[in-house]
Amino acid sequence: MSKTYTTVSGDMWDTIAYKTLGDEAYTDKFIKNNIQYRDIVIFPAGIVLDIPDVETEFSAKLPPWKRGLAYE
Repeated sequence: MSKTYTTVSGDMWDTIAYKTLGDEAYTDKFIKNNIQYRDIVIFPAGIVLDIPDVETEFSAKLPPWKRGLAYE
């Protein structure tokens, strides 16, 4: 079963990638997975997008300040 995200008015590709996958770097994967909506920049409410499968290793390659780790 694939995961989906239903847009709210004003959503953009990068914010959707961040909300659902935790990083704007997945924007390209989101667009490729929902190619029929590639020309939309700012979404209206109610469009159902398929959330792409991504490798969890990606965040391990980021520097600590990009991973959301807390420092003491």
